[in-house]
Amino acid sequence: MHTTIADPRIDGRYTSRHTALGVKSFGLTDRGLRRNANEDQFAIVELLKTLHVQSTSLPESEIKRCHDRRHLFIVADGMGGRAAGETASALAVDSVEAFVLDSLNWFARCKGEEHDLVLIEFKKALRQASDRVDAEAAAHPELEGMGTTLTLAYSLNDELFVAHAGDSRCYLFREKSLHRLTRDHTLVNDLVRLGHISPEAAEQHKLRHVITNVLGGGCPKTEVEVHKLDLESGDLVLLCTDGLTEMLSDDQISQILQDAADAEQACRQLVDDANTAGGKDNVTVVVAQFEAPSDPA
Repeated sequence: MHTTIADPRIDGRYTSRHTALGVKSFGLTDRGLRRNANEDQFAIVELLKTLHVQSTSLPESEIKRCHDRRHLFIVADGMGGRAAGETASALAVDSVEAFVLDSLNWFARCKGEEHDLVLIEFKKALRQASDRVDAEAAAHPELEGMGTTLTLAYSLNDELFVAHAGDSRCYLFREKSLHRLTRDHTLVNDLVRLGHISPEAAEQHKLRHVITNVLGGGCPKTEVEVHKLDLESGDLVLLCTDGLTEMLSDDQISQILQDAADAEQACRQLVDDANTAGGKDNVTVVVAQFEAPSDPA
């Protein structure tokens, strides 16, 4: 079963409690069967807050340590001639990683307006990445017009923050149901939203690959879509490029996630099935599995 949800809080279930969920994740990218190069990128990043005491008069029991961990998951799908697409996606991912390391505030707990601050920070991160892609293209004429999609998910305890531009997607798989957390920034999806064509017609529309919003690409103002939702033990989060969603339906993706024993098996099966279905494009997937510490592995 799958649903597309307008409100990614999943029935509005915000909670005041915060549970540190364990994360097991895996990522995989593949050139596919029709492409000469792979212009996709992905990253799985763990951020640790540490303090190394070199010397102290305090007894060991009084030394404070922080075991909080943050996880960042990214996929990007580059576009442009020659090596431009690969360059654009790599620059964007690197830029977001640098922003998170150097600029993002460390929020131990989020509540109220702090949620908005995190989302604002990620909007800034993607727009800076867009500027970096455009600057590189301006400095190298052979890269003119290069751009990239980018979708990220950032987990903080049991909260997930999602930011994206383009048509790479983020899904939540919960209790055997697949929820699409992002909206494709494409011409055809705009036509569906305006009621001009049906979702079924959009799947076969000849203009379904026309992207209206990317990082770089000379886009005058990149629009960054952001969401926040609460995670639950047992949730799976999938990030993927359109090389997956062009080949497999949401129902097929849902079944693979349900049947997989772990994140690695899910990723390998998704990529294998996309290639079996035709492998028309590069395909990249990242799956993160969230479990409460007391849950069995």
